[in-house]
Amino acid sequence: MRRLKNIKQQAQAGFTLLEVLLVVAIIAILAGIVIIAINPGKNLGDARNSQRSADVNTIINGTYQYILDNNGNLPAVGARTGAVAISTTPTEICVTTGSTCTGLVDLAVLTTNGKYLVAIPKDPSCPTGCNANGVGYTIAKDVNGRLVVNAPGVENGKTIQVTK
Repeated sequence: MRRLKNIKQQAQAGFTLLEVLLVVAIIAILAGIVIIAINPGKNLGDARNSQRSADVNTIINGTYQYILDNNGNLPAVGARTGAVAISTTPTEICVTTGSTCTGLVDLAVLTTNGKYLVAIPKDPSCPTGCNANGVGYTIAKDVNGRLVVNAPGVENGKTIQVTK
């Protein structure tokens, strides 16, 4: 009988509540450390910044190639309603679709027949922070007449600007 009682007690052995709570607390602490180390928000922001950097280079290279092919002349004011010329004031670039570019720089001439660009790249965060008809990137001339393309919507405190 005693032997049967000992077997029954051994079968009921398990973890105490305190042991279970300690394991859960340790797992929670380790999970917190891993989430902080990985920081998905920063990684996603860095990925969008990489796209912005590539887009800014694409825009400036296409515009610069146009200038070289057209005897140093900047793209003229586009035919779309309200477009403005490239000036010393950084101005947002207009999308290639649509009919109105009020207050924006129209670079649609670069996409004609895909000669310089297939399409004007758009900031990954648009339409947030962008004009309704804009792409989120600005273009200007500096005081020396060089082109400056900027990505004002950058994240994580970075600056993305190319001058050519």
